[in-house]
Amino acid sequence: MKKAVICGYYGQGNGGDEALLVSLLQMLPSQVQPIVLSANPRQTHKRYGVKSCSNRSVFAILKALKTSDLFIWGGGSLMQDVTSWTSPIYYAVLMALAQQQGLKTIAWAQGIGPLRRPFTRWLTHQVLLGCTAVSVRDGASAKLVSQWQINPLIAPDPVWALTGKSIPGLVDIPAPRVAVNLRKHPQLTPQRLKILTKALIDFQKAANVCLLLVPFQASQDLSIAHSLASELPGSHQIIYLEDPRELKGLFREVEMTIGMRLHSLIMAVAEESRCFALSYDPKVSRLMEEINLPGWKLTELPDDSSIISSVWLEYYANGKTLNRNHLQSLVDRALIHQEIFKRVCE
Repeated sequence: MKKAVICGYYGQGNGGDEALLVSLLQMLPSQVQPIVLSANPRQTHKRYGVKSCSNRSVFAILKALKTSDLFIWGGGSLMQDVTSWTSPIYYAVLMALAQQQGLKTIAWAQGIGPLRRPFTRWLTHQVLLGCTAVSVRDGASAKLVSQWQINPLIAPDPVWALTGKSIPGLVDIPAPRVAVNLRKHPQLTPQRLKILTKALIDFQKAANVCLLLVPFQASQDLSIAHSLASELPGSHQIIYLEDPRELKGLFREVEMTIGMRLHSLIMAVAEESRCFALSYDPKVSRLMEEINLPGWKLTELPDDSSIISSVWLEYYANGKTLNRNHLQSLVDRALIHQEIFKRVCE
């Protein structure tokens, strides 16, 4: 039985990163025992039935590394310095420690960049060169690492292939339903939030829909959900789900999704909900380009709320879900990330 230390943005209450962890655990070969580094190891152990230790305990991390065979960056945009310049240093140091101790190291399902600082760019380059295997989730990441003479496996985000679960009681919420996911971000200024709120009010009145406000991370999304809820005159409900499989299953029951977070859009498209994106990050813009998803960059959001609500109404009435063959292709190709484990663990 091999042991693998799995490192990512886990235990922070972020639905997208938790979904990546569940996807990884589903794809990990049965002969590999995971040890998950988490900000909340007790919760991670209870929720997923895996061994977990604190991602801030140097002693616990070193002990896990010394008793393991593999070290895995477990998906997401770990190596980017836009949100924080310290995070990529943390993840790179852990990868370098694992490499120094002779573990096979895997950068799995990564979205690399943006890397605007020369040091974080150099550091990412160095640790990726030392990896046994690398897989990325988009063409821009593949292009970047290819410039470093690294030949990555390229496949869609693993969450495309995550199995969603039905949510008891959701059918009791009035239909038709439209899901909304907004998160705190410097680009979502008070003025832009005010415009979006007015657009949602007008859209709801015209379409006569129930708005489901879906936070993915309580610390970033919940206050905005409550702010929206206090303004909406029509039927609405805040739904906060901690199980990523239920979170994905939720979108099966909504007609349309208006989302900021990358994984709100991936989950919704995968569950055949029509999606409209509000991009705050290059990774969201990449997804919009790759699957021809309508939306705006937040920096290009119209100042007139009536323009926004009109576009939403038109898309709600006439927009289409992703072609089923295209969707199945994304799901099938997302499973390619599993091959990297088979290759390294043989």
